[in-house]
Amino acid sequence: MNNKRKDILTTGQVASICKVAPRTVTKWFDTGQLKGYRIPGGRDRRIPAVELIRFMKSHNMPTDQLELDKVRILIIDSDWQMANTLADTLRKNPSFDIETANSGFDAGLIAQRLEPHVIFISLTASDIDADHICGNVRNNPDLATTQVAAIAEGLKPNETQALISKGYDFCVTDPADIAQITKIINQAIAII
Repeated sequence: MNNKRKDILTTGQVASICKVAPRTVTKWFDTGQLKGYRIPGGRDRRIPAVELIRFMKSHNMPTDQLELDKVRILIIDSDWQMANTLADTLRKNPSFDIETANSGFDAGLIAQRLEPHVIFISLTASDIDADHICGNVRNNPDLATTQVAAIAEGLKPNETQALISKGYDFCVTDPADIAQITKIINQAIAII
């Protein structure tokens, strides 16, 4: 999967990926072999994933762990049981990284940090303004490639089309239909 996001790694994460000690990563950074930057006002270093891939390839290190980035999915539903049931079912796929949010506030915080590939929002969720969240995603440049899917059980085709015209990319009419949800995820990441 071609992920256009700017993923930034800490020296500890790089050490874990390369199976070396963090001080080895610091040495690579300080000698200029591994490009990155320091956090202003501190000694912490950050390495862009693309630089790490370049470095690993130039040193004949396997990059498959990095390049097989997980599909990041956020499920938003005020009914935590429904959200967790769907999340647990999707977690059976090892290439999915799933988080849930039970309020609009949590959804905003998690979306900013996770930069999900796909967001599923329950339209029947109480205390969650799904259209507002969808609008915020559409207006956030960091989430420009995020696909938003509405979960609205039992909608007719014309109602589904109305949601698409509001800004949603997909509509799930049966939240228990994991095949439909997986198909939407695959369509969403194919677009990115």
